[in-house]
Amino acid sequence: MKTLNRENFPGAKYTTRVVQFGEGNFLRAFLDWQLDILNEKTDLDAGVVIVRPLNTDFPPPLNIQDGLYTTLIRGLNEKNEAVKEFRLIRSVNNEINIYTQYDQYLELAKDPNIQFVFSNTTEAGISYVESDKLTDKPATSYPAKLTAFLYERFVYFSGSKESGLIIIPCELIDYNGDALKKLVLNYAKQWQLSDKFISWIENDNLFCSTLVDRIVPGYPKTQIAELESELGYKDNFIDSAEYFYLFVIQGPQWLAEKLCLDKCDINIKIVDDIKPYKERKVAILNGAHTALVPVAYLAGIDTVGESMNDPQILSYLKDAIFDEIIPVLNLPHQELVDFAQSVINRFKNPFIEHQLMSIALNSMTKFKTRILPQLVAYQKEKGTLPKHLVFSFAALIAFYRGIRNNQSYPLQDDAIWLERFDLGWKNIAEGKWTLAQLVDVVLSDNAHWEYDLLTIPQLAQTITQYLTVITQEGMRQAIEKCVMCSK
Repeated sequence: MKTLNRENFPGAKYTTRVVQFGEGNFLRAFLDWQLDILNEKTDLDAGVVIVRPLNTDFPPPLNIQDGLYTTLIRGLNEKNEAVKEFRLIRSVNNEINIYTQYDQYLELAKDPNIQFVFSNTTEAGISYVESDKLTDKPATSYPAKLTAFLYERFVYFSGSKESGLIIIPCELIDYNGDALKKLVLNYAKQWQLSDKFISWIENDNLFCSTLVDRIVPGYPKTQIAELESELGYKDNFIDSAEYFYLFVIQGPQWLAEKLCLDKCDINIKIVDDIKPYKERKVAILNGAHTALVPVAYLAGIDTVGESMNDPQILSYLKDAIFDEIIPVLNLPHQELVDFAQSVINRFKNPFIEHQLMSIALNSMTKFKTRILPQLVAYQKEKGTLPKHLVFSFAALIAFYRGIRNNQSYPLQDDAIWLERFDLGWKNIAEGKWTLAQLVDVVLSDNAHWEYDLLTIPQLAQTITQYLTVITQEGMRQAIEKCVMCSK
């Protein structure tokens, strides 16, 4: 069987226009996959040089396959049909190890064809390390590495306006472009670089904040022999991902033309503000996960996919999304409905086994950021409580009892919550507390919720009522009695 490389599989090669910090599965099945489609269908002609931001030889560099690899896209499409698509990615030209090839890294800054910088260095990557210096080869933090790169480019091109870059981070933090720009400017000032360089950063380089969305399981280890047999070649870098993807970039509309988006039907949106899209994703996608986990798990289900095949749980989740979350979000209704339907299809994806317990990590904070804003907004707008979201709150408290079918399971959260629930459920078991007292303890932590939940009319009483049914009659009976009875 042939090994994947450009000699065995000759084809298109594109001009290097993109510097990409990060070699991981996500960018390869998200950004590089999209660039590959744009390269094929438009005249974008954007090849990628990957810069590995960490000093590690694992996995080995893509250079051993001349930058080539295969993406495997699997999931349910807009017609609810199962799809499986292979794509040979030719957008990556080569990979640089910044720790052993630092001079080559700086030479890249002098290339007039470079137009874009993309990155995904994890949420911890956009950080400040005070000890970083311009003379480091390289500096520790990604923003410091980028500042050195930009300064090399500024000096070489004498600060010309045309040499400025479009910098598009994909790290999962709020307004990542603004955060990255702030740290680059901090380093420029700390290193006492010229005012002209600072002005060039401010005025001639564009830092764009983004929202990225795609589940990327990565290398399909257990299926590799079957997949390589189907492909007809050996590929050490096969990268699997779900069918759905969304790339929202906050920036000027001319950026759409720069990326040739007018010439290709691709799910990249250039917007004035990513906030509504962030709120949509957090409320609908992440919120659905958080609302689902305690209910489905205590109903005896272990994965998201199994939950979607359970009529009772699926009905509960759809009602929560379409009747209580969507009505309080600030985007066009049909756009929200379409996104919500895509979320349901993603949850049904038969190719991804997503364990509920893996989503349950730090659920108290997740509930605060993902569900509580919609619960509060709904109550204020409608004058009544959203029963499905309130039921998920009661289910969450029951979940932190740590017992299902008389078997204990591990809980992962901040120590203060684990200790609080451990004490509370022990006191209830010993007859020292009522369920209402436990609910009051949970709701009264204003520092955590950043809201006085005890002021919301009937919230504590309704949670207590739901929690009573859950603990006395079980989750499935509670769903029927508490949220399905009025349908």
